[in-house]
Amino acid sequence: MSNNNNPGIKEPAAIVVGGGPAGLTAAIALAGTGVPTVLAGRRPAASDNRTTALLGGSITALTMLGVWELCAGQAAPMRVMRLIDDTGRMWRAPEVSFSADEIGLEAFGYNIENRHLVTALEARARTLPALRIIDDEVRDIAPGEQAVTLALKGGETLHAALVIGADGRRSLCRAAANIAVKEREYPQVALTVCLGHSRPHRDTSTEFHTPSGPFTLVPLPGNRCSLVWVLDPLDADELGLLDDDELSTEIERAAHSILGKVKVEPGRGLFPLTSSTASRFAARRVALIGEAAHVIPPIGAQGLNLGLRDAAAIGELAAAAHRAGRDLGGINLLVRYDKMRRADVASRTLAIDLLNRSLLSDFLPVQGARGLGLYLLDCIGPLRRTLMREGVAPRASQPRLMRGEAL
Repeated sequence: MSNNNNPGIKEPAAIVVGGGPAGLTAAIALAGTGVPTVLAGRRPAASDNRTTALLGGSITALTMLGVWELCAGQAAPMRVMRLIDDTGRMWRAPEVSFSADEIGLEAFGYNIENRHLVTALEARARTLPALRIIDDEVRDIAPGEQAVTLALKGGETLHAALVIGADGRRSLCRAAANIAVKEREYPQVALTVCLGHSRPHRDTSTEFHTPSGPFTLVPLPGNRCSLVWVLDPLDADELGLLDDDELSTEIERAAHSILGKVKVEPGRGLFPLTSSTASRFAARRVALIGEAAHVIPPIGAQGLNLGLRDAAAIGELAAAAHRAGRDLGGINLLVRYDKMRRADVASRTLAIDLLNRSLLSDFLPVQGARGLGLYLLDCIGPLRRTLMREGVAPRASQPRLMRGEAL
């Protein structure tokens, strides 16, 4: 990402800290409406081998922001979602498939490698005259009564009425705003890798429920998929020591060869599973988005989709305040933002936690309840369709961009 693409912006109305997908989306949303904005933070040097399953509302928002057209060709549709109980336990849930055409959609969403998504976001950001991009480390953040002051490693000092913290789970912005965070660790590790396979995936995402957690294959363009395999830490350590051929064999075995011969691609990641939620999503002229506000396990394609809804929500509120001549960092805006995002984040976090715990539990009533729930989804069409619609586009927490409305 280029440095100082618009050095003419000296006194921004808003500063976004963090150049990941959520931060870039927030900066584009603000600058696209004419809000003088700075995007500050050192771009991560490490290559990200992960992918993101962008659900329908996120695709709509990225389309509205002029981003999706720049990366749509590198994404694969998810037309069918398939859940398979592979726990081997006494109470086993039936296999359940969800088809997007059942609720009138072409696809539930699209899976894309993070590097392609970030490249498209950066390309769009560079075209906005109201956005200045500074590729420099933020060293200090000092909220004040009238503005927030940022000090950069290179020596520059910035001031703005509103700071949007998109600087990850160890957020400097969150610490500066004195916002506490509640954290939880799970006895699991996620292995992420992309892979090629000999049989077509037919635009189907397949999730095996195993005793250690989900094993999820999500389609990519061509005969390729991304994998998130949630494992016991000892098993993860053992798999991490395997060479590519040995790991490919283990993945093919765990997938029951549904995609034929498997060949992992270079680059793999191991991530301990954690969850965290900030006690408040905004305070002292600082609004938190993405992993600065909440972290959930990589289950159910919720993490970045939540972060993009954060970005769209704060963009909506700040753009309206700027047009009306109101204080972008005022208490009324911050309270509204927290209220807009609280229920959505809480409900998704709870759902993922309950699903994950149900897979880890050997308690028969818990296994039976999970199996009954999936059985009812398979048998009761209206219930299944309601769940699918809510998963793709939650009705109670859709910012305007997610509904296809301009800011």
